[in-house]
Amino acid sequence: MLRFRLGLLLLWAVSALANDNLRVAYEWREMDFKYASADQRWSAIERGEFKPANVIPFGLEVAGHRLFVTLPRWRDGVPASLAYLDLNDTSSKGPALKPFPSWQAHNLQEAEPELVSPFRVRADRCGRLWVLDSRISGVLEDTKIYGAAQLLVYDLHNDDLLRRHVLPAGQLKQGSLLANLAVEDSDCENTFAYAADLGSPGLVVYSWQDQESWRVQHHFFHPDPMAGNFSINGIEFQWDDGLYGQALSKPLESGYSTLYFHPLCSTTEFSVDTAVLRNKTLATSPMIYREFKVLGSRGPNTQAGAEFLDPDTGVLFYALPNLNEVACWRTATDFSHSSQSRVYMSNETLVFPSDIKVDDQKRLWVLSNQLPVFIYDELYPGSINFRILTASVKEAIENTACEIRTSPLPDVINKLGDILNTNIKVRANSAPTLVSLSSLMVVGLCLLMGFSI
Repeated sequence: MLRFRLGLLLLWAVSALANDNLRVAYEWREMDFKYASADQRWSAIERGEFKPANVIPFGLEVAGHRLFVTLPRWRDGVPASLAYLDLNDTSSKGPALKPFPSWQAHNLQEAEPELVSPFRVRADRCGRLWVLDSRISGVLEDTKIYGAAQLLVYDLHNDDLLRRHVLPAGQLKQGSLLANLAVEDSDCENTFAYAADLGSPGLVVYSWQDQESWRVQHHFFHPDPMAGNFSINGIEFQWDDGLYGQALSKPLESGYSTLYFHPLCSTTEFSVDTAVLRNKTLATSPMIYREFKVLGSRGPNTQAGAEFLDPDTGVLFYALPNLNEVACWRTATDFSHSSQSRVYMSNETLVFPSDIKVDDQKRLWVLSNQLPVFIYDELYPGSINFRILTASVKEAIENTACEIRTSPLPDVINKLGDILNTNIKVRANSAPTLVSLSSLMVVGLCLLMGFSI
C-alpha cells in the first residue's frame, strides 16, 4: 500500500512539471471570410449564404506560409468549408479566411460540387494537400448527402486539383462518417492515405500508385460502451463514436510505419504495422486479427480525440476533450501512466481541443472550438469561441515525461518503495521514523526531477 501511494505521489509530481506554455496565436468570436468587397459579404449574409453563428472550425493543417482550416457544414450558412490564413500576415489575431482553392469550389448549386464538407486535411512532404470530404451537409439540421465520401488531392504549388477519388459504395456502410485522415508519404509515388470511419467503425486505405482503396475491419475500431460519457464545462452528453484518432510514426527499417489509433469513445490506445494495411489481400482478410496490438489504457475519463506524432522526437501528442487538455507520450517508452504527461490544459482557452498538428518547422499547433457548446447549446458571439494555440515541440514537452530519457519512473518507484519498506521494518518502534520517511520522500522527488533533461 505504501509503495502504491508513493507511486501516485511521484506520478503527480511528473504531471505537475508541465509548463502549459502553449500560447494563443489566433482567436475568433465568429469566423469570417475574405470577400471581394464589403458589399458582397453583406449580400451573402442577407441571402442566408453566410450565417456567422453556424460556422465552426474543426481541422487544421500548416503548409508553408498557409494555415488551413476546415469548416464542416454542420448547419447551413457556411459559404466555404475549407479556407486558410497567411501566417506571414500579422496584422490581425483573428483574420478573415480565404476559401481554398476558390469560391467556386464551394458552390453547392453546382451539379457536382467540388467540396462539400471536409473534416480533415493533411499536407504531405511531396507538396500535396489531401482533403477528406464527407460530402454530407446539415448533419445538425436537414441532412443532405451529395454523394459518397471522397479524397481530393491538390497541388500546393498552384492549388490545382490533382486527383479525386470517390469511395466505392461497398466501402461505406450505413451511418458511415469519415472524419479523420493520416497520410504515409515516405515515397511520393507510393503514398497511402488512411481514412477513419467513426460512424460505422472501419478504416479505408487508399493507394496513390494503384489509384484504388479498400476497407479494413477490426473490433479495435469500435467504441467502448463504458467510455461514452462526456462532461465538458458543465455540458454532459453521450457519444458512441468509433475509430477517430490516427497518427503515423516515421518509417521503420522495413520501410513501413506504425499507425497509432483509437476510437473517440475509448480510453485505450492501439497500433498496427502499415505493412498489414497496405497489403490489400491481407488487410481485407480475417487473418489480420492478431496483427493489431493493444498498447494500454490512458486511465479513467481520458477519451482521446485527434492525435499527431512528431517524427523527430517520436512524441505522440493527443487531445483529451473531457479534460480540456493536450497530453503526450514518447513512443520509445512503454505506454503507461508514468510515460505520459500533460502538455497544456485550460478550461478557458482549450475547451474541446479539436485538432493537433506538428509542422515542418517543428511547431505544435492545436485548435480548440467548443464543439459541445455549438452542438448542444449556443455560442455567445461576444466571447472568444475559437482559438489556435502553438509552441515549438521542444517548448511543449519541456519538463514532461516525454522528455525523460533515463531510468523509467516505475524503477524509481520500486527502489524507493523497497527503501521505505525496509526502513519501516527496521524502525517500526522508533519515534523519528516518520521524519525519516518524509526526508526519504523529499529526496526521492528531487532525484525524480533530476531525471528531466
